[in-house]
Amino acid sequence: IEFDYCCVHACFALAEAGYETIMVNCNPETVSTDYDTSDRLYFEPLTLEDVLEIVRIEKPFGVIVQYGGQTPLKLARDLERNGVPIIGTSPDMIDAAEDRERFQQMLHDLGLKQPPNRTARNPESAIRMAEEIGYPLVVRPSYVLGGRAMEIVREEADLRRYMTEAVKVSNKSPVLLDRFLNDAIEVDVDALSDGEQVVIGGIMQHIEQAGVHSGDSACSLPPYSLSNEIQDELRRQTVAMAKALKVVGLMNVQFAIQGDTVYVLEVNPRASRTVPYVSKAIGAPLAKIAARAMAGISLKSQAFEKEIIPPYFSVKEAVFPFRKFPGVDTILGPEMKSTGEVMGVGDNFGEAFVKSQLASSSELPKPGGRAFVSVRSGDRDAIVEVAQALLDLGFSLVATRGTAQAIESAGIPVAIVNKVKEGRPHIVDMIKNGDIDFIVNVVEDKKAVKDSYAIRAEALARRVVYFTTLAGAHAACMGMRHGNELEVYSLQALHQRLH
Repeated sequence: IEFDYCCVHACFALAEAGYETIMVNCNPETVSTDYDTSDRLYFEPLTLEDVLEIVRIEKPFGVIVQYGGQTPLKLARDLERNGVPIIGTSPDMIDAAEDRERFQQMLHDLGLKQPPNRTARNPESAIRMAEEIGYPLVVRPSYVLGGRAMEIVREEADLRRYMTEAVKVSNKSPVLLDRFLNDAIEVDVDALSDGEQVVIGGIMQHIEQAGVHSGDSACSLPPYSLSNEIQDELRRQTVAMAKALKVVGLMNVQFAIQGDTVYVLEVNPRASRTVPYVSKAIGAPLAKIAARAMAGISLKSQAFEKEIIPPYFSVKEAVFPFRKFPGVDTILGPEMKSTGEVMGVGDNFGEAFVKSQLASSSELPKPGGRAFVSVRSGDRDAIVEVAQALLDLGFSLVATRGTAQAIESAGIPVAIVNKVKEGRPHIVDMIKNGDIDFIVNVVEDKKAVKDSYAIRAEALARRVVYFTTLAGAHAACMGMRHGNELEVYSLQALHQRLH
């Protein structure tokens, strides 16, 4: 729907600028295929053959490929070879961002950092390269959509299984190996350019840590815990990459911040799924502005020359279909599972977060109930802060043995509960009996994910709020502190505060 939104806005903006618009789309579930969106609609599949036929008949002034996601981007090079006039970022520069080796060279020339990575074209080289960059790794086939077949691999046995079972690796379709950055904060930056000037659309801090697909992670605009220095560095790097890629139109960058180090994860020289959310938050129709820029209307003449930083917080939350699919594990990872998104707005981050949870049908509990906490060994120190926050909110705590030990040693009262495999009465019994109101369950390796599946399944069935990341639990505690101070704002009034 996000790309549909961009296409519709592009049609409207170009029609207002005096152009006739032609839409090519074969998905009937879209607004861009409505009879009154464009001047002409071709209900054809997005294959090279079909698009070339349409171009032959229509002889367009320009073709926009950066608003339809990954599918039209893949056609860009072939369309250009056939003499199709592509407006916006050039197909060569789109390829420079998509091609691993060219992208690496560009970052090297700009002096920017990337997590250590390699490209494997056969299983043996993958094992050797993994040794060079070290585990854990994020592995994925090149050119994937929605993080499909993407996994976090923690040891050689897992990598061997992945290379033989999950993907068919070859020279034509290599597998990308990236060092996974533990406990990093992921950030999305949307920007637009007319080829001369680059303007930041918005900086979004992900609430879930790196490793969760960006379409599944909640995020906050403006960032709720990043320093101004880090934000300025993100701006500098985004502008440098936009100029190096000669971007005309929209672009999206994904960064990971580990400590004070900023890593570039990827750059997409196209509209991203965050464009409608950013546009709503900053009160400026980015897809329209970028479409005009592609048609040669400068940002200056559109009076869009500087970043708009709202004085309020907008939190985007993903909506998941888990209740409709009993038996599906709710744990979040690099494969996208969400089917929609909502937005909450508030004067502070806590208020905006609570509203986003309400809108996604996940109501945070009233303070004062009982919270269950169980985390992997690497998070035992970090969980103390969450436990203290829950205690301050009036929750009594129960935890599995290892986690309880860490909480107790910090002087926080906690009761011990059995894991399922340790015998009854165990934590799933407590959830079934309605004794648990809030769950934090962070697991890492495959065995722990399997062992704790019953907890997440029962929580889903009983509609108990649960978080599978520490960062999500932190945000929930901030939200529950502001749970009673919810205001209703009109979008018009919010946007008036921007000027």
